[in-house]
Amino acid sequence: MNTSRDLKKELRAAALARRDALDAAWRQEVGQQLATHADALAPSPGGVVSGFWPMRSEMDVRPLMTALAARGARIALPAILDKTTIVFREYLPDAPMIDMGFGTMGPGEGTAVLDPDVMLVPLAAFDARGHRIGYGAGYYDRAIARLKAKGCRPRLIGIAFDCQQVEHVPDEAHDQPLCEILTETGLRRFNGG
Repeated sequence: MNTSRDLKKELRAAALARRDALDAAWRQEVGQQLATHADALAPSPGGVVSGFWPMRSEMDVRPLMTALAARGARIALPAILDKTTIVFREYLPDAPMIDMGFGTMGPGEGTAVLDPDVMLVPLAAFDARGHRIGYGAGYYDRAIARLKAKGCRPRLIGIAFDCQQVEHVPDEAHDQPLCEILTETGLRRFNGG
């Protein structure tokens, strides 16, 4: 009998294989087009948006982060502190970036840690209810839970390609569902969001 963890692992592998098969030039083009959604995603000026530095075949949100910054948002990127914890450090375009592991980059120590108002959430797979499958380490679920425990209620926007949608993501108690998803076909809101 497959456990939720086993099923998630299978769904993750299949969705990532579909994403990896997408044409690299097309993926870059789609990343550029995401910037057209900046008005719909931008918080009030001075609000914080956490993005991410793309790894492997992930959607490149850097053009979107640039567009959001141009609208007055402060941008933060995840910084891995240990095997279970990420925080969001302020991203300043001229500041040095360091290797965060997993093929991604982030701001170094000494950079301000910010609580995001809007979170652009990377993922491996998602379903029509807003449930997501991450990469298996649980960093984002724990970070979101910590923010909520502090009284923060970030707007959670998954970033993916349409081919990463699956029929059903098994629910687990620690999972943090998304409010919305942004793909190449636009921004969709979920019933719970």
